Amino acid sequence: MSELGVSSPAERYSRSRASRQYPRLAEFRGLYDFALDGFQVEACKVVEDGHGVLVAAPTGSGKTLVGEFAVHLAIATGRKCFYTTPIKALSNQKFADLVDRYGADNVGLLTGDNTINGEAPVVVMTTEVLRNMLYAGSRTLDTLGYVVMDEVHYLADRMRGAVWEEVIIHLPESVSVISLSATVSNAEEFGDWLTEVRGDTVTIVEERRPIPLHQHVMVGRKMFPLFEPSPDDRGVEVNKALERLAREDWQLSRMMKGHKGKGGKRPRSRNRTPSRVEVVERLDAEGLLPAICFIFSRAGCAAAVQQCLDARLTLTTPDEQAHIAAFVDTACAHLPEDDLHVLGYYEFRDALVRGIAAHHAGMLPTFKECVEDLFSDGLVKIIFATETLALGINMPARSVVIEKLSKWNGETHANITPGEYTQLTGRAGRRGIDVEGHGVVLWQHGLDPKQVAGLASTRTYPLNSSFHPSYNMAVNLVGQVGRTVARELLEQSFAQFQADRAVVGLARQIRKADDALDGYREKVVCDRGDFMEYASLRRELSDIEASGSKARRQAEREEIIASLVKLRPGDVIHVPVGKFAGLAVVLDPGRVTDHEGPRPMVLTANRHARRLAMIDFPAPVQPLTTMRIPKSFNPRNPQARRDLASALRSRADAASFHRDKPYRDQPGREDPRIAAIRQKLREHPCHECPDRESHARWAERYLKLERDTKNQRGRIEQRTNTVARQFDRVCEVLDVLGYLDGDVVTPDGLRLKRLYSDLDLLVSECLRQGTWDGLDAAELAAVVSGLTYTSRLADDLPAPRYPTRNVRAAAETMAHLCADLQQLEREHRVKFLRSPDFGFSQAVWSWCKDATLDDVLGDMDLAAGDFVRAMKQLIDVVAQIADAAGPGPLRTTAREALDLLRHGVVSYTSITA
Repeated sequence: MSELGVSSPAERYSRSRASRQYPRLAEFRGLYDFALDGFQVEACKVVEDGHGVLVAAPTGSGKTLVGEFAVHLAIATGRKCFYTTPIKALSNQKFADLVDRYGADNVGLLTGDNTINGEAPVVVMTTEVLRNMLYAGSRTLDTLGYVVMDEVHYLADRMRGAVWEEVIIHLPESVSVISLSATVSNAEEFGDWLTEVRGDTVTIVEERRPIPLHQHVMVGRKMFPLFEPSPDDRGVEVNKALERLAREDWQLSRMMKGHKGKGGKRPRSRNRTPSRVEVVERLDAEGLLPAICFIFSRAGCAAAVQQCLDARLTLTTPDEQAHIAAFVDTACAHLPEDDLHVLGYYEFRDALVRGIAAHHAGMLPTFKECVEDLFSDGLVKIIFATETLALGINMPARSVVIEKLSKWNGETHANITPGEYTQLTGRAGRRGIDVEGHGVVLWQHGLDPKQVAGLASTRTYPLNSSFHPSYNMAVNLVGQVGRTVARELLEQSFAQFQADRAVVGLARQIRKADDALDGYREKVVCDRGDFMEYASLRRELSDIEASGSKARRQAEREEIIASLVKLRPGDVIHVPVGKFAGLAVVLDPGRVTDHEGPRPMVLTANRHARRLAMIDFPAPVQPLTTMRIPKSFNPRNPQARRDLASALRSRADAASFHRDKPYRDQPGREDPRIAAIRQKLREHPCHECPDRESHARWAERYLKLERDTKNQRGRIEQRTNTVARQFDRVCEVLDVLGYLDGDVVTPDGLRLKRLYSDLDLLVSECLRQGTWDGLDAAELAAVVSGLTYTSRLADDLPAPRYPTRNVRAAAETMAHLCADLQQLEREHRVKFLRSPDFGFSQAVWSWCKDATLDDVLGDMDLAAGDFVRAMKQLIDVVAQIADAAGPGPLRTTAREALDLLRHGVVSYTSITA
């Protein structure tokens, strides 16, 4: 019922009383022309009462309204409110929304790209910015009353999640924290932790979606509901028609296994996956547009748009087309004319005018913003997007389509989780516009309707901490409160809170295991003697035999690694096994890593340039001969690969290479302990027991459970004070390097406090040792890119190309420095640093030297959006280096590098002061 429709005296009295009790909430409710939901009202009352609150609610339920109430409360009471978000796009969107409501004078923005009105009463920022302000003791924190942590479930993020916990732990006690989260299965546990570290915090969980979601499966051109009413009308069950289609598919696949139809072709099922064009046409015919179609691949998103264009689909009216064209022309007017073709601007504009678009991380930010704005206005009707859209800004649709229920997770194709499914379909249903939302899964061969139903009805999305102390965190904390208090602070992390709770469960398991061990011991009693002693001898024999086999394998591995380490560029080798078996020439020997061993980059006689792994070398490798590799050789160039492979084959034909016989295991000498233990077993009185094997089975169970219980006790010991122990190890590394001296932060440590990069310690060491002294601005930018860039397909990439000798020398010095630091980390049992990746250095140097965007992207085979994002990350670290370097030539050079980097598409920002 609308609030305006309240008519009974009792309801009017109740509302009047609430208004007197919560006057700020009454003012706030008056700003909206719709009634607030119960969970929103409850949460706002908690905030006005001065408590912290955790609101866990589905996507699109309106939980951000609680954060906006904190903004309203801050302005009304003369205090400050910081509104933090995990991504810049979300910060920009929230900044624009709050400016519209409260005016430009009252709202500021602080992100890596923009600084606008930073002293305003309300400041929107990324969470990292607030963390940095806390460590710097910024005066901007004065009179801070509220901090809204939007998308707080990001603290589970492996790379960035620790920042959320740092902020929550270090904010002053006087600050009320309003935490907004997606629906997680352990919200109460997270709320308990917030209460422990922040004081009284109320947890409010809303499971209900504001817009009902209807689930469908599309088979060919037909759309089937996923659920249907159960026969007893007491609930719903999986649609019987879908189950029948799944059975037909399964039976056909079983029946036709190994059989072929007419013409040698295997008959296909009548139940086919609909084409992307068919999906759009069906959604349009059913009135289910606008829609987001999730395709877990950038190439797939681009292909889907092209398929719609090829089919001449047009989803917009002439008036809408004119509006879209004018909007896109204005939004993209800043792009250099020469870059429009390489950016694919004209194809992008043509698709948008038809109401069709892609959205993924490889797109230019300007293009993504156009898509987002036009979709929010209802002008773009279908977006083909990767899952990154589900994690970002507010873009609800009437329908959501999921093309496949599996995706590449960086290592393998894995099924999406119930949490991911919920997050994706959470976009379906626009509040205030749609009466219902629709989730559509496309039929694929082997699809199980019950699996889809399980995804749609499960809410298992646990929030797990990813917190770990970093080098920058350590010097900041020790500098502020000393080592002892810092340890106590870190003991308050959600990571330790979860570890301590897990200990309770482990202790319960150990108690049960102890009871079971008593029972097993009774079963092992033997009238011939001590059977546990006999069983222990058998277990010892088994362990020695297993360790001997393991030792032999390790010795073989070390021999193979030693042979790979000796390889040099130009060595011709014979790859014994694998997809690329045969003759190959070494292009780059590769680095020795902790787990994988050297991974040489080779060119095969079949023109394949690939980085091989240990699995390709079951035996040591010896160079057959050597050949010269041209200095100008570029493994990305097909002609260069053909020429070098031809030279390799010619060399093979000219010389008769002797190939070693296959490597065979050499019989190892038996461990002398084995014979001694076997003798003891034969002489033991239990050896002749007629029930020996029965006793042995129970003894084996006893020994296995005893070993497992011992491991569990060790896990309890490890989990107690886990974070503090890791902090101690980090401090030990900093002690050795001279960044800390007990509770004192040294001058070098003060510089480290200002560095927030993933490779903060390596940056600091490069500054301390003068690694970058003498470089010009373009060279500095090129070599620093090794600290921020990570190749997407590291396995198949060639050795980096360095633009100048100075860049090569600095890069090699950085690699050696990093190797030394990694060795120090291993000695102290920590692992934070990755090796620098200089695959972007040539592109950065070329960009600084005014190369065209076309040349840079073509040389790197990089998408425009990836290029801009990599440049923004580089700019952030170069700015930190300029700040931390102090007065001198390096600071001047770093600032010159910033000027060279910020031009063209890299310099654009959608927010202006």
